[in-house]
Amino acid sequence: MSTSAFARSPLQRVVFPSDHDPDIVPLYVDADFWTTLPVHQEREALEHQRGFVYSDPGQAVVRMSDVSMFSAIRGDRGFQIPHQRKVSFGTYFNAFPASYWRHHTTLDAVVLRVTTRGSGQVLVYRSNARGVIQRMDTADVNGEQTVEFSLPFTYFGDGGWLWFDLVAEDSDFALVEAGWYAPEGAEPNGGRQSTVSIGITTYNRAEYCVQLLRDLASVDAVRQSIDKVYVVDQGTQKIRDAADFSAAETELGGRLQLIEQANLGGSGGFSRAMYETLQAGVSDHVLLLDDDIAIEPEGVLRALRFSDYALRPTIVGGHMFDMYDKTKLHAFGEGIDFFNFMWGPKTPHRHDFASSNLRQTRWLHRRIDVDYNGWWMCLIPVSVIRKVGLSLPVFIKWDDSEFALRAGDKGVPTVSLPGAAVWHVSWVDKDDSQDWQAFFHARNRLVAALLHSPFEKGGRLTRDNLALDVKHLLSMQYFAVAARHEAYRNVLSGPRQLHDDIQTRQGEVRELAKRFPETQLIKSKVDLPEIVDDAETPDPNVLRRNPPGKVWAFRWLLRNVPKHFFSTARAKDKRPPEVHLAFEEARWWVLPLYDSALVTNAEGSAVAWHRRDGRLFRKMLIESFLFRRRIRREWAELSKRYRAALPEITSPDTWAKTLKLDDESRSR
Repeated sequence: MSTSAFARSPLQRVVFPSDHDPDIVPLYVDADFWTTLPVHQEREALEHQRGFVYSDPGQAVVRMSDVSMFSAIRGDRGFQIPHQRKVSFGTYFNAFPASYWRHHTTLDAVVLRVTTRGSGQVLVYRSNARGVIQRMDTADVNGEQTVEFSLPFTYFGDGGWLWFDLVAEDSDFALVEAGWYAPEGAEPNGGRQSTVSIGITTYNRAEYCVQLLRDLASVDAVRQSIDKVYVVDQGTQKIRDAADFSAAETELGGRLQLIEQANLGGSGGFSRAMYETLQAGVSDHVLLLDDDIAIEPEGVLRALRFSDYALRPTIVGGHMFDMYDKTKLHAFGEGIDFFNFMWGPKTPHRHDFASSNLRQTRWLHRRIDVDYNGWWMCLIPVSVIRKVGLSLPVFIKWDDSEFALRAGDKGVPTVSLPGAAVWHVSWVDKDDSQDWQAFFHARNRLVAALLHSPFEKGGRLTRDNLALDVKHLLSMQYFAVAARHEAYRNVLSGPRQLHDDIQTRQGEVRELAKRFPETQLIKSKVDLPEIVDDAETPDPNVLRRNPPGKVWAFRWLLRNVPKHFFSTARAKDKRPPEVHLAFEEARWWVLPLYDSALVTNAEGSAVAWHRRDGRLFRKMLIESFLFRRRIRREWAELSKRYRAALPEITSPDTWAKTLKLDDESRSR
């Protein structure tokens, strides 16, 4: 234990939820165990069963509810530990991700400072990349006392966290405050702490957005680090008319700038925030935030401090939890499979901290190096924007990942920083691969691959596109394929149209959708057509629920592709449905077995009516083969054209024309 002076401001404060929401307590305080003294063997057995090693084996387990834990919180910094109880702060928001700081910053140690009141113990622990946990130090404390621990990053090469536990003995014991500090003499880049402008793109989500603004204003240290908050309103229901907007504006103390512009999607809104930050020339960073989120404000400071000590300019992203299932983390790190050129999580998906906390979950202790971070929360140095430009003008999808890849090509890493996070409306109840967004999924993936794929002709991407087209066609999702075909045409026309296209494409795709009956959702149960009971119809209850193996799939395709190809059925015939499938049942190897089927949508609010159309199937299948052949044939030339045009189409000057900033300003 060290008695040296602590640094001037913390890298990471120990915090607790300020709102009265017991659901999120497991992210701040270890909700898995409260323990009595003296110890015995029950805890060791339980922890061994859960697959991790704990340095204090044998505590007797006394389970308490998250509500009871919540009642022990004292403000946003303090916590009351009942006598003869032990509580751990080895949690998502309060443990210190030491391996990330060792790998990406100039620091080689951290100082833990803990202020307590009462009689008890402070126990400090570390883990390694395999989730093995060891005690590092201990302090006995009495009265109101501050203790410090100097903790080197010696053993955090591949992973590992630091945290502390508190043990109350004969009387109640309270945490007053705690924080993790840079060692004395360690200076941030440039000798000062950086500041930030925040960019929020909103579209008809005024209530969420106003609350987000108020949350950012609610913490003094966060508010003081903000130069400007740019709210780019692209909706038809204006946020300036929302209740409490004036209150949020007042609370931000003149930092809010509202900008109203045409709907140019996420890439247009965030590019406007980047542009304004560049023009103002005040901030060191721009922090991009979605509008439909709730934020832990402390995460803003953590991202800033991490960037302050980074070895080089670094994009620092936050994780995303589920807005409606708040202890579930969607992914701990995002990566790209470059051979297929497809994004995806690099870790188990939707981890639930209420079921398995940080100390119990071995894989959480590895450092995860990412390819990109979503723009639900992403801190970008202004110097990086000057170097690589603004967003690709693609409306939505792949703008965040493409930007990170472009920055990576210039030597700028991306870090998804544990302890910096938002709660976002999840995609669990969505399937945007079948609606108007299907165009942007296909178009933008191809554009990003032409810009960044290291493989000749895009690796396996064109084959994967063909496979997706076939799956949609067999599932009678003809609009999705029509939208994807439009995407292929758009890509083949070259990069120069991207800025013009961003203003009109969404409307064009929505108009295209109206020509396909499966896009006309049935929302009233009164309007649902009657199911025809046919003894020859496959029973969905006996169909395979798991993806078929390669041999089975090949045989299945040999049987079903000809059946659809030579079918004389037409979607306009409105044949009565043979079955009503739940969303989870309507897989690509199940839905094609029917001529007409009802399918509940992902969020459970409506039903789509899928009907086989042999003419459309034949026409679109042939077109898909032709598009694949042409894209592969022209890949090298297309890639050359897109890469040559990239600096211009992402430049602030080009974006200024698209944003019509030569016109009279519409911001205030």
